[in-house]
Amino acid sequence: MLTGVTRSLRDLLGDDYLDAVVRTRHALTGAPLAELEALASEPVEFFPEAFAERCRHLVARVGTVLVEGLPDPVAGAPSGAFGRAQNHAAAPLGGLGPCRVGQDGRVYLAAKSEHYQASLGHAFPGFRLIALARELGILNATHNNTRGQVTRIAERALVAAAAGLDPADRGPAVDELVAATGRHVLNRVVNLETGSLAAEAALKMMLTRFYAADGGAAVHDGVTPVLLVLADGGGGPTANYHGTTVTAQLLRGMWPGLRSRLEEAGVLRVVAVPPNDIAAFEDALARHSTGGFRVAGFCHELILMNYGGLRLDEAYLRAAYDACDRVGVPVFCDEIQSGAWYPELFLFRRYGIRPDMVAVGKGFPGGEYPASRILLSAEFDGLSQFGALVTNGQEELASLAYLVTMTYVHANGAHIDDVGAYLHAGLGQLVGRYPGTLSGVAGDGLMAGVQFVDGAAAARFCRALDRDHGIDTSVQAYKPATPPVALLKLPVVVERDAVDVLLDRMGQVLDAIAGDAR
Repeated sequence: MLTGVTRSLRDLLGDDYLDAVVRTRHALTGAPLAELEALASEPVEFFPEAFAERCRHLVARVGTVLVEGLPDPVAGAPSGAFGRAQNHAAAPLGGLGPCRVGQDGRVYLAAKSEHYQASLGHAFPGFRLIALARELGILNATHNNTRGQVTRIAERALVAAAAGLDPADRGPAVDELVAATGRHVLNRVVNLETGSLAAEAALKMMLTRFYAADGGAAVHDGVTPVLLVLADGGGGPTANYHGTTVTAQLLRGMWPGLRSRLEEAGVLRVVAVPPNDIAAFEDALARHSTGGFRVAGFCHELILMNYGGLRLDEAYLRAAYDACDRVGVPVFCDEIQSGAWYPELFLFRRYGIRPDMVAVGKGFPGGEYPASRILLSAEFDGLSQFGALVTNGQEELASLAYLVTMTYVHANGAHIDDVGAYLHAGLGQLVGRYPGTLSGVAGDGLMAGVQFVDGAAAARFCRALDRDHGIDTSVQAYKPATPPVALLKLPVVVERDAVDVLLDRMGQVLDAIAGDAR
């Protein structure tokens, strides 16, 4: 059951700051102080029952026509690849909660949270606080040297949550945490925009020990850095995904000619290690730390949504972290996908591991802004300001979106866990009903996938769900080594009724596939 949350800007940002904002807005515009104070103190209900009931009504209408659609959509001016992938029918005219109305006028269930980012669904009422902040004149655009109060509050909230504290904690425990200099203490934050830039910052922090970014000598000068990433089922590097910068794409097997020339020149080596195989991991760690090579870092996600929703085992990761710790190899935990989708906000806390760097994005700003963050320990705080500088990374309203999301997720942990377990139980029942078609369930919680025996059946399943039932899911058929898995990532605001609709429509499509097979 969803827990009600009501907050004002004063509740999230504090009286001293809001008093200063009100005074400033009054001086700039002459707006009456009483009106400005009302905006600063207005209580906003994050997910009122009337909104929830409207969401339930729309969920029951998934796959049906709600309004007259857009008869002649503009084609735009896309690149060839984007043009071929375009789906005009499902492109949005509007949305509410877990539902989107496409340009064909139908109601769609955003079963992948609009490609993994809309953690709170559409038109989340709690984001009214962003509108109130705009009315009060809180500026969105700041720069690296003028990080605003909202961004600084959000930084401390992230640090607190990563340490297992309440993100709303403003007390001395957070002060002590921020001041700490010990290993594995995530108490530094760099504010960026996309997840790709956050992952790139982590890679830079690893590589700066081998190549000084601003002149001078690096700690491991003259030694070739080796980056360990997760391998696919064929031993190749396509299972990992850490963004779209050139460096990150090298990690997943793109630019093979560039990668081979870098390795031949002794500049960089990328080594893929099989997931959940600690013996292979320890062997790679030892083999690639001799003869002029040294492992620069281990990069991993927790749920590989770009590789069939594969979930890493807790025991494997704890052992891998211990092995890295023994030889001083840093670990980068990429939570761009998993962050804000679990009660703890950071999934790594459930694993009992202590990464040196953690990237978050996507779910934290709730799809409202492109806003990522890299959290790191003091040990790796070696980049200059220009080493990971992004002009728009310090946006104040994006930081406010972080605070709204964190507040709501933290308050609704029991609900998120309950619906995630309900989803997995239902998917497990489908596997039992269709043993010739399905082979298992992937993922964890609301980040899930249903595994198919055959890739063609998986692709057909996803097409039919979208075309006939308004369910947004996909299978990564463009990756030959990827297991055939239909991927799901439901918004954290979904209730069991949405899961029931999803499972019912999935069952209908599976019935048709099984019938044709007979």
